[in-house]
Amino acid sequence: MVGPSNLFNAPSGTLEPARISIDPDGTPYSGVYDDVYHSRHGAQAQARHVFIAGNDLPVRWQGRESFTIFETGFGLGLNFMTSWHTWRNDPQASRKLHFVSVEKHPLASTDLAQAHAVWPELAEFSEALLSCWPSLVAGEHRFEFDGGRVVLVLNFGDAVEILPSLDVGADAFYLDGFSPAKNPELWSPEICRLLARQARAGATLATWSVAGHVRQALLDAGFEVEKRPGFAGKRQMLVGRYRSPGGI
Repeated sequence: MVGPSNLFNAPSGTLEPARISIDPDGTPYSGVYDDVYHSRHGAQAQARHVFIAGNDLPVRWQGRESFTIFETGFGLGLNFMTSWHTWRNDPQASRKLHFVSVEKHPLASTDLAQAHAVWPELAEFSEALLSCWPSLVAGEHRFEFDGGRVVLVLNFGDAVEILPSLDVGADAFYLDGFSPAKNPELWSPEICRLLARQARAGATLATWSVAGHVRQALLDAGFEVEKRPGFAGKRQMLVGRYRSPGGI
């Protein structure tokens, strides 16, 4: 399944890996950010409700030559695997799927494998991802799957440093960093402006966070945003669409 491409471009330096532990209820927990990696009410269901449905997928990628998703916070890779699974099982899906993600504290492959073990329905996708999981060094790591039709680009490092050098052309954004209260840098006005620079006209976004300062930062960056019913115990989530700087 893994294609021939496995490219790496490292500017410098190794990274502090994520320190993961498992809560008594089985939920992966980050010691770096003192926060859980996903909802305790169902990780895949959250990914589908918030990020896939929140970006009006799979409808928006249907009939397209290619479709690009940009994610803040790769974490366990669940959003990537769930998107790939959804895309592969859609007979009208785009010919190609590009998934670009940034991650400051990637997991070691052993921890990733432990986290993935609870999702047997994603075993094929997990195996493919783990088989090419890169060393935890800063830079861009590019992989191809499904005969090159699925391209994953992992950018390991600080998003503030990485984003200015990217040219993604994103059709959809998954904003999935740790809580703004625990990881404010990844939800800052600067990050929102940098994300807007990666957006195609009409690009959508979705996130579980409805924090007021996050909404305002997205508005100021040119995204129109609205609240929708959230997942499980969370009353609301946020969706948006890119227009132009200042929202004009």
